[in-house]
Parts: sequence; C-alpha cells; structure tokens
Amino acid sequence: MKTSDKKAAGKTDGEVSVLLTISEMPQPDRAIAERLHAIIKENAPGLSARTWYGLPAYADADGKVVCFFRGTRKFKERYMTLGFNDAANLDEGAMWPVSFALKEMNESIETRIAALVRKAVR
Repeated sequence: MKTSDKKAAGKTDGEVSVLLTISEMPQPDRAIAERLHAIIKENAPGLSARTWYGLPAYADADGKVVCFFRGTRKFKERYMTLGFNDAANLDEGAMWPVSFALKEMNESIETRIAALVRKAVR
C-alpha cells in the first residue's frame, strides 16, 4: 500500500491505518505488534488507534498520543520499542521509564505491558 493510501486511511479510520502498518512489518515484529495492539485495545479501550509519524499509536479523548510502538525496521534497531508520551500517567517520583525494548513476547512480558497500559490511562 502506498504511503498516500495509508494517510487517507488514517484520516478516515485510525484502526485500519494501524492494522495496515502492522501488516507491513516483517516477522517477528508483526507477531509482536499484533499482540501489542491486542493488549493495548483490551487494557485501554478508551484509547483510539491511529498512526503517529508512521507508527502505530493510541491516543486519549483529547487526541494526545499516550503510547506507541515501532518495529526494528524503522531505525534499523535490534529490538522493537514500546513508548509512552507525557499524556501517560506513569509518573513515579522525579524519574521513570517511558520506553521499553522488546525482543520477544511471552506471558510475563504481556502481563507487564498490560499493567503499564492500565496505569498509563488511569
């Protein structure tokens, strides 16, 4: 799909745009991205899926991106990244993590991500 087609889809349906972006990822990124999408949708149903700088992202009711992820191909990195923006309620004192490297997905990691996403939107 052409970039212009993705942009048009993103304006009319963010969910479609995110799913198209995920479908273009090579494996194993695609499998991890599919699980991330499902975990975020399940644990933060109030967030809207959309693309943000070409990345799958999830925004609050004000349109602020709370979390996003990117595959290894975007910047030729050795791991995927799950990130949280300042709209996420992850504050813990004067310093807290807002980005996480993902090399694989398992039950333990899924549980940690679900907890982070729930905390981010409370």
